[in-house]
Amino acid sequence: MFEIKLQNQAYFFENIFKEHHQKVYQVAISMLKNAEDAEDITQEVFINIHYAIDQFKEDALITTWIYRITVNKCLDHIKSKKRKKRLAFITSLFDPTTGKQIHDTQHLEHPGAILEQKEAQEILMKAMTQLKLRQQTAFVLSQIEKLSQKEIAAIMDISEKAVESLIQRAKEKLRVILGNYYQNRRL
Repeated sequence: MFEIKLQNQAYFFENIFKEHHQKVYQVAISMLKNAEDAEDITQEVFINIHYAIDQFKEDALITTWIYRITVNKCLDHIKSKKRKKRLAFITSLFDPTTGKQIHDTQHLEHPGAILEQKEAQEILMKAMTQLKLRQQTAFVLSQIEKLSQKEIAAIMDISEKAVESLIQRAKEKLRVILGNYYQNRRL
């Protein structure tokens, strides 16, 4: 009987891994901006899921549960790096081993346009490091992961109004940061 339960858990975990591995990695890379850290966090998330799978309460979607674990692991990782003063928050939007873009953007063939797009993305990602962690989390989940405010609220365990407020404040701060950047660049 115990052996059957273990087999069912293994099968369930394998299906969860197959279905959610890429999405967990995408959230981690969006929040951490570092492929190696994102891989480590992805591994930690699935280790957590493996050990806690029998504790999952079906009062929420499993996707929400997995997102929450991922976001919390990413936030813990960021806080840990800040405490150790080794914060290397942004490395690139491009995979350091292949040089390929991690996030899809509008496809333009002209080399000048591609370079300009890459620079704009790097500037935005660098500006995002100046946001408070909760603002950054809400912004990434909304603008990069394209989740609804309801989904973000469930993941962050806050109200939809709080999510709306975090996203709005993040956008306002980014407008100021980027406005200052481009104004200083023209001088």
